Amino acid sequence: MMGSIPSWPLSFGMPPTETLPCGGGDTAWRPDGLSSHWERVRNRNRMSASVHDTSSVETRASWVVAIVALIILAVAYGAPLITAIALKPIAADLGTQRSEPALASSLAYLGAGSGGILMGYLTERIGIRWIVMFGAVMIACGTALSASGGLTELYIGHAIFMGALGAACMFSPIMTYVSRWFDRRRGTAIALISSGQYIAGVIWPTSIQLAVEYWGWRQAMTWFGILVAVVVVPLAGIFLRPPPQAPATSFAHHGPPKGTRVAGFSPNVALGLLSFAIFCCCMTMSMPMQHLVSFCGDLGIGATHGAVMLSVLMGSAFLARQFWGWLSDKVGGLRTILFGSIAQAIAMSGFLVTQNEIGLFTVSAAFGLGYAGLIPAYILTARAVYPVTEASWRVPIIMFAGLLGMAGGGWTAGILYDHFGSYSHAFAGGVGFNLLNLVVILPMVIREATGRRAIIEGRA
Repeated sequence: MMGSIPSWPLSFGMPPTETLPCGGGDTAWRPDGLSSHWERVRNRNRMSASVHDTSSVETRASWVVAIVALIILAVAYGAPLITAIALKPIAADLGTQRSEPALASSLAYLGAGSGGILMGYLTERIGIRWIVMFGAVMIACGTALSASGGLTELYIGHAIFMGALGAACMFSPIMTYVSRWFDRRRGTAIALISSGQYIAGVIWPTSIQLAVEYWGWRQAMTWFGILVAVVVVPLAGIFLRPPPQAPATSFAHHGPPKGTRVAGFSPNVALGLLSFAIFCCCMTMSMPMQHLVSFCGDLGIGATHGAVMLSVLMGSAFLARQFWGWLSDKVGGLRTILFGSIAQAIAMSGFLVTQNEIGLFTVSAAFGLGYAGLIPAYILTARAVYPVTEASWRVPIIMFAGLLGMAGGGWTAGILYDHFGSYSHAFAGGVGFNLLNLVVILPMVIREATGRRAIIEGRA
C-alpha cells in the first residue's frame, strides 16, 4: 500500500475520511463498521477520555426525544394497518376484488415516500415540530376522506392525505432528526424509534379488528384518524425541540467530507445501489405484512387469529430490532443489511411450505425476527457514509425507494392472488426480490471489507 495514513485525534473515536488507496483500484474509502482495529481505537479512546465527554451530543434528553418519537410513530403507523386488516370487508362493501382496496395501502406508502423528500427539505427550514403536527392532522383528514365514499375517496385519502401529507411528515424526517441527538449509540436509537411500526403492529390489529366487527370499517378508520391527531399533536408541540449542536470537530456527528466514496463507489452511485437494494427487500417485506390476515382466512383460520398472527410478526420484529440495532453499532449498517436480508429470505421461504396455524405462527415470528433490522440499517449506513448536511435529502430518497417497494409488494401480491387464486406465486416472487437485494448488497460489503483490510495493513 502506497503512502501513509494521517493520524487523527483519539478524542474523535473514529478516523476522519481520507483519500486512501483501496482494494481494486478504488480510492477514498470510509469504513462503515467497526473492525477489530477500530474497536481497539475506540476502547483506547474511552480509557483516555474523561467520564463526562463533552464531545458527545448524547444526553438524557436524547433518550427522552427518542421515546417520544417512538410513541408518535407507534400511533401514526396504526392508520395504514386498517386497510390491511379490513381488506376483505372493504372489498365486499365496495364490490371489488382484493387488489383494488389493497392498492390504497400501496398508494399510502408511495405518497409517504415521495412526500418525504419534500418534507425533509421543509424540516430543515421550519423545524420538525410543525412538520409532525401538520402530518398528524393530515392523517386524520385522510382517514375521514377514505371512509366517506368509494374507491376514489379511498385512494385520494390514502395517497395524498395519509401518505404525501401525513406519513411523509413522520418517518424520514423523524429518523433524520433523532439521529442528530446521537453519535455513539445512533444505531441503537434508530432501531428503537423505527420500531414504532412494530409496536403499532402489536397493539392495534386486534383492537382494529374488533372495532371493524363492531362499528364497521368506515367508523373504525375515521375514529382512528382522530386518535392520531389527539395524541401526536401535543407530543410534537411539547417535546420535539431543535437538536443539539455538535462541536465542529465531531466526525461521528458531522460524517465524512462531501464527495467521499462509499465502498469504492461514487456517492451518487452508492445512493442508487442502496435505493435499489432497499426497494427489493421491501417488496418482499410488505407481502406478508399486508396479506397475512387474508392468507389465513383462505386457509380457514379465523380473522381474529390472523390479526393475532400479524401482531406476533410485528412483536417479534420489535424485539429483534433492538438486537439488530446493537449489532449495527458493532459491525456497521452495511453488514447488518446483509445479515438481515439473508434472514428475511429464509423466513419468506417458510410461507411457501407451511399452511397450518401453528406452523404459520412460527414462520410469522421468524419473518419478524429476520426483516426487523433492515430499515434502520439503511438509515444508519446513509448517516455514516454521507455528511450530515446531506442527510435531509439522501435519507428520504433511500426511504422513498423502500416505500416504493412496500407499495409495490402489497399491490403485486394482490394482483397475483386475483390471477392465480392463491398467494404461493406472490410469496415465491418475494423470495426472488430478496435474492436481487443480496446480489446488490454482497458486492458492496466485500468492497467495503477489502478497503478496511487495506487501511489496517497500511497502519501495521
